[in-house]
Amino acid sequence: RILCLFIHFLLLESSLLNAEVKEGEILPPTIQRLMKGYNKYLRPFFDNGPVTVGMSLDIASIDTISEINMDYTATIFLRQRWTDERLVFEGNKSLSLDGRLVELLWVPDTFIVDSKKSFLHDITVENRLIRIFPNGTVLYALRITTTVACNMDLTKYPMDKQTCTLQLESWGYNINDVMFYWTRGNESVSGLDSLQLAQYTVEDHYTSVSEAIYETGHYPRLVFHFELKRSILYFILETYVPSSLLVVLSWVSFWISLSSVPARICIGVTTVLTMTTLMMGARTSLPNANCFIKAIDVYLGICFSFIFGALIEYAVAHFCTLTHADAHMLMYGHRMHDFDDEMNGIITTISTHSNRAKRRKEPTATSPSVPASTELAVSPSSPSEHTNWCLTVLATLRKILRAIHCCHVENPHHIDNYSRVTFPLSFVIVNLLYWTYYLYF
Repeated sequence: RILCLFIHFLLLESSLLNAEVKEGEILPPTIQRLMKGYNKYLRPFFDNGPVTVGMSLDIASIDTISEINMDYTATIFLRQRWTDERLVFEGNKSLSLDGRLVELLWVPDTFIVDSKKSFLHDITVENRLIRIFPNGTVLYALRITTTVACNMDLTKYPMDKQTCTLQLESWGYNINDVMFYWTRGNESVSGLDSLQLAQYTVEDHYTSVSEAIYETGHYPRLVFHFELKRSILYFILETYVPSSLLVVLSWVSFWISLSSVPARICIGVTTVLTMTTLMMGARTSLPNANCFIKAIDVYLGICFSFIFGALIEYAVAHFCTLTHADAHMLMYGHRMHDFDDEMNGIITTISTHSNRAKRRKEPTATSPSVPASTELAVSPSSPSEHTNWCLTVLATLRKILRAIHCCHVENPHHIDNYSRVTFPLSFVIVNLLYWTYYLYF
């Protein structure tokens, strides 16, 4: 008996639930009249020209902009308007329907062209809006979060400007079936003025209308362009200032004595290693697969060159110090002077010998004719060509020794004195050229 009562209770509960479902499926009379004979698989004006669909956007947020993946993620409110002559009804008030009733109506097959992934928000229910006006106009709104590809030119990073797009297109209906247009031109997109982005500011935005040409036909397309300018203050504090201070720190060694080898080597090696670490850290947030030579890479390379140059400068100065001694240089000067005198004496002796040979040859030239065989025998023994060759070799050797003497550093401490001026001046000039080029060209 108890089992029978339990089964009867379950059957009664099931019948009540079925009644509630059937009652929920009953539509209001106005909607029933509109849906009578309505075919959602046929577009409006099926045999009477294309249907025009107006679009408008509200940018709720731009969550992330990734240089590594070259895309951005945004949450948008997409609103579409079109007129369906089959939904005309009497009255002066619009009908706001539950979003789930969209399954009963024809809607445009709009999609986002460069979308990598998208989803429709469904908390607490699917974020859809359907509103029907008495003249048959349908307003269909969606809340979508999408990740869209954006091709970026990073050659001027972080002083770059990027232009990204959001393209809306019909998937299956070509321009003979559906036409897209912006409802209010450039004002059809709103919400950008109030956006707060981490690294960017929105400088400009505009809309355009175009056609997508595929093998299957021409399809309507709406394009929203927006220009993003990167905020450079973060990079100045994070990268440019530390790298510049490392360059200045490397110049401290110019004021340290050349005999303080550990101090100068420590400063040089430390600044080089720190600069290398800074360069590696600056590349972690950037794409590694592309071949962009970015502006920040150029500046870090310049700073690294100046730091490495300061280390090489000490190596050159220290080497000159080891090979430099006052007594040795004095002896070297005397030897150079004696060597010059000796070479002058050799040249004078050779010249005198040459003049004597010419004098001895003159009487021979005025004497009676000598047989041809005697001339051929005497001619090779003439010292004229040998003398000229010796003079040329000695003159060349003398020039080489003078050049070596001119390149010799008389006082290695002058190298540091010159570096104290040339390094800072060169760094300032290079910075002026760098910032002028990347900011104004």
